[in-house]
Amino acid sequence: MKNKIVSAGKEVGDKAKEASSTAKIRLDIRSKEDFLQKQYAELGKLYYEAHKEEEVPEQECFASIAETLGEIQALKDEILVTQGAVICPQCGAKQPKEHTYCDKCGAHLSIFEE
Repeated sequence: MKNKIVSAGKEVGDKAKEASSTAKIRLDIRSKEDFLQKQYAELGKLYYEAHKEEEVPEQECFASIAETLGEIQALKDEILVTQGAVICPQCGAKQPKEHTYCDKCGAHLSIFEE
């Protein structure tokens, strides 16, 4: 009886090790797949930046990307207007609309005066 209990305990321990090992391997696989997706995205971005002005078969995709980037920028600008803020053209810091100078870099913000 004692041997059966010890054997069953060992079997449970082995199964737990196997499950743990499998989970770790799956996590490693997922991590590497995520890394690949980031690399593919970076490669695509580099390709887009290098060829966006050229006549290439991917031009329709480039136009869609450019349009979406424009829409994103318009939405960011809308948020700034809602917050009563502007972005410094020199350093990119968010500034209250009432400021004449950027409090981060000192650049003149007069271009935003109405």
